[in-house]
Order: sequence, then structure tokens, then C-alpha cells
Amino acid sequence: MPAPSDILSDQDISKAYEDVRSDKSETTWLVLKYESATKDNLKLAGSGTGDISEMVETLGDDEAAYGYVRMKLGNDEYSERVKFAFVVWAGPNTKIMRKAKMSFQSGQVKQVIRTYAVEIQTSDKRELEANTVTMKLRKAMGANYDRQGSNY
Repeated sequence: MPAPSDILSDQDISKAYEDVRSDKSETTWLVLKYESATKDNLKLAGSGTGDISEMVETLGDDEAAYGYVRMKLGNDEYSERVKFAFVVWAGPNTKIMRKAKMSFQSGQVKQVIRTYAVEIQTSDKRELEANTVTMKLRKAMGANYDRQGSNY
């Protein structure tokens, strides 16, 4: 198994991660993809300032990728919190060997992308819709003081 420093050698990855985490940056998401079908090295495939749907548009049905997204949650404008979601994406047409390798490589990715409230492993883009991810993040936050306006 290659070391995390080997598969995550792209210097842009750490910078993009810090940008997504920073309150001073407008960057809200990043996506890491494999350099090729036969290589295990990851590269920064994209980042952006939009919402999670913008990130999801970059995920192909035949590829494996890792995403990281910043989302604002709150019961009102005075109680907004920033939470992060880590996405392990294996598109429905991803090759079986790539999926198998992802099972241990995702642990290596987590050594770089360390801070998140929820991890979502999926091959279904519906699981990455904003409302679905927001609900997962709300549940991870614990107490819900806004039960009247909430589904859980």
C-alpha cells in the first residue's frame, strides 16, 4: 500500500483543503480524482465557490473521487454554523478494482482531509442533494432546538 504522501503528492490538495476550511476564503468545495484509470495518485480535479450541487456536477458515473464541502446551517440568521462533509464517490459504472482500492485509500485521504462532521459514501447523486446532506449534518450536530421547523 503506498504511503499517503505518495498518492496525495499534489501540493494543490493541501492548499484547496485549507481554502475550503478558511472563513476568509470563498472556496466552498473541492474534488480529488485519480490521475488515470491505472494510477493511484490523486490530483485536485476542481474547487469552487458554489453550493454542493456545483460540486456534484463534477462527479462522473464512471469515476471514483473524493469531495469535501463546506455548508452553512442554522435555525435562523443568528445561529448559523459552518459544517463540513467528506464525500467518497464511486460512480455506478466505476470499475470494481478501483472500488476495492478505495476502501483503504479513503483512509489515506482522511489523513489530509481531517475535519468533517459527516462522511458520505455513495454512488447515487441523490444522496448528495443539498437537503439530504443538510439533514445528515443537522443530525450530526446533536440537539435540535427548532423541532417545529424540522423533519427530525
